[in-house]
Amino acid sequence: MGLIHIEMFATLDLVGQAPGGPDEDPAGFPFGGWQAPLIDDVTGAQILAAYEGTDALLLGRRTYDIFASYWPHQKGGEDNEIATLFNSIPKYVASRGTPDLPWAGSTQLGPDLAGAVREIRDRHENVKVVGSLDLVQTLLREKLFDRLDLWMHPIVLGVGKKLFEDGAVPTNVTLLEPPTANPKGTVFLRYGLAEGTPATGDMSAPDRGVAQPQPQPEDQA
Repeated sequence: MGLIHIEMFATLDLVGQAPGGPDEDPAGFPFGGWQAPLIDDVTGAQILAAYEGTDALLLGRRTYDIFASYWPHQKGGEDNEIATLFNSIPKYVASRGTPDLPWAGSTQLGPDLAGAVREIRDRHENVKVVGSLDLVQTLLREKLFDRLDLWMHPIVLGVGKKLFEDGAVPTNVTLLEPPTANPKGTVFLRYGLAEGTPATGDMSAPDRGVAQPQPQPEDQA
């Protein structure tokens, strides 16, 4: 069985909408392209390394349309390495409509999205999910991911679609490697899906090592 990797860019308030440009997802969102001023060589190298070994892309319809209009035309250019990879591997598209899929190697998934994703995971070794916030909500809800690569950017927007929407399923994750910060303050976090659901406890319990209030002299009179 292969692995499903979610690659996600987010702000400190976990907004993940339209990081790449103002036309990416403009509906009611004034900050399209918020990631561009914060990209540097460190983040670029991290993103490039994250795609190593990728043998399939799993995309939502909006992200697919953006990629399909860009990557087929980048062969031989500055982004040739990623372009060559993306153009050569299968692309699976989650859409409720009947989209035109002009990008070579593209396949629309059926109505049973969770079942289709499980089949893809059985068919490939390393499947990458890029952007595609609506699709990501389904993967999080069904716990149909194995790794979450999260770039946290040092800005707060206060508006926009979030990585974890209200009603997200309680889930445990584990940090797979130490966080890395780039010179502009973006922090790269790599998490793996862990078993179980979040536990609770009492921070004031004696076995937690929390100091207990001591009686004052006037209390002992």
